[in-house]
This record gives sequence, C-alpha cells and structure tokens, in this order.
Amino acid sequence: MKAYTVKYRRKRNGKTDYRSRIALLSSNKIRVIIRKSLNNHYVQLMKFNTKGDISITSASTQELKKLGWKMHCGNLPSAYLTGYMAGLKSLKKGIKDGILDIGLARSVKGSSYYAALKGLIDSGFKINCNPKVIPNEDLITGKNIEQYAKVLQEKNEQYVKQFSKYLKAGLKPEELTKHFEEIKRKVKDKCQ
Repeated sequence: MKAYTVKYRRKRNGKTDYRSRIALLSSNKIRVIIRKSLNNHYVQLMKFNTKGDISITSASTQELKKLGWKMHCGNLPSAYLTGYMAGLKSLKKGIKDGILDIGLARSVKGSSYYAALKGLIDSGFKINCNPKVIPNEDLITGKNIEQYAKVLQEKNEQYVKQFSKYLKAGLKPEELTKHFEEIKRKVKDKCQ
C-alpha cells in the first residue's frame, strides 16, 4: 500500500496526468513544454530519459526583459516572443520538430499557449497544430492594445491610469507593435 501512495502522489495532487504523459512519451518526439504563470511564460524542449527528463533548451519572458521588453510578461505578445526565442534556440542546436505538451492546462482556442506555439512555428520549428486555435495577428503583435490606447487617449478617459506601467517604463501604448517588432529583431539577432 505504501508503494502505491508514493507512486501516484503526483496524480492525487493533480500535478501529473499519466495517461496523457504516456501518450506524449510514446511519440518518441521532443516535447515542447509550455507553461505559464500570472506574469510569465516558459517554453522548454525536453527529451525523455528513464532517469529523468533532459532539458535541451528553454526560454522565458524574463529573458525578454533583458532585451528591453517593457510590456507585461503575461500577455499574448510576450508568449509569442518566448516561443519564437525557444524555437530559434532549438534550431541552433539542431532540433527541428517536436510535440506540444501543455500539461494539465485546458486547451482554449486563442490562448497564450497557442501564441507561444505560433512563435515556435514562425521560427521555423515544425510542430503539428490546427491553425484555428492560433490567435490572430492583431492579438499577437499587441495591435488590439494599441487601438484601445488610441481610443482612450482620444476620449481622455483613464488613459494614464490604464497604461501607467507602460508610460512609467517609457513606452507609449500607441507604439506597441513597433516595440514588439523591435524586440523580435533583438531576439532573432541574439539567437542566430
């Protein structure tokens, strides 16, 4: 009885779905693990080993901050750039394809998991994905936030309050897509 308790502790605590893990491992492909917290996104490429998974490469939104990222690290643009960075790093190491692993997270169309996946795909990394689940380009580049900022600025309603963190960081919310493209170029230069 004690062996059962130890062996399935992660399942009982809701940390591991062994059925989906076995399905992923039986594919014999590199797992692209995408995880998120409230303020960060993480993308790791892992290879299975009986002694424990081996991390091949990883990227996080904290690395974007080092490149000058001034936006929030928990949104779709940061998720995309994190996936893009992970894809470029893996291609540099000769890893060209994999299989998606979002763990216990629910698969929701247009979520940040799929924004990160789109970044991987745009880097040249090969991974199967239904194009219908990927968020549209305006959401990925932050154009929707940019348009909302312009509307608020025209009406003079809550503009400063809503975008105080961006303004404090020296970023005009109306120029988010420009900032996004600048950081994307920096990621490409760093990883190639």
